[in-house]
Amino acid sequence: MVTSGAHYFLPWPARRYAIWPLEYIEGRWQDGAKGSFLMRVLLLALMLGLAASPAVAQSSPPPQLTGTVKAPLPLDETTLKSLPATELDITFKSGAATETGHYTGVLLWSLLEKAGLVNGPGKNAVLRHTLLVTGSDNYAAALAEGEIDPGYAGKQVILAYEGGAGGKVNFDHLRLLVPGDDHGGRSVSDVVSIEVK
Repeated sequence: MVTSGAHYFLPWPARRYAIWPLEYIEGRWQDGAKGSFLMRVLLLALMLGLAASPAVAQSSPPPQLTGTVKAPLPLDETTLKSLPATELDITFKSGAATETGHYTGVLLWSLLEKAGLVNGPGKNAVLRHTLLVTGSDNYAAALAEGEIDPGYAGKQVILAYEGGAGGKVNFDHLRLLVPGDDHGGRSVSDVVSIEVK
């Protein structure tokens, strides 16, 4: 058994490593200091206690509407419920199937008004804006501001917080829905951000 600091210069199998209460001595784990049984019991109790305690869920920040707006707007339950609700029946092609559903949410235009769109100089500067909507899987779709502005196309695009098959859409899993699109490519699921450019 090696007990001095000189063991660092010995070949690996002859070295002695101490991880109390066990020691790795010449190729195998052996009992180390006195009290190792008590330490094992305490470690086992600690491990069982950690396994029995519920895991603390890491909550992610709510999605936000950011970019060229006066102030970022959190897209949480409080904000969404503070605005008028809009209901929408929608049908669109999704892959090889057709998706139909009834949704409730907030008009994207209402969210943009609440955040306060900041326009640059020039004629019809409002028409230079786009909105990039991104999902949790990094899938993103863009809309022109003129599509949702009531003074132009005025589409009833909503950020849905309720509806769809199986209740997949809720305040924690928002979905963008664009009526009038034949394909659902801009119906972004699980929205995590909306950036105004």
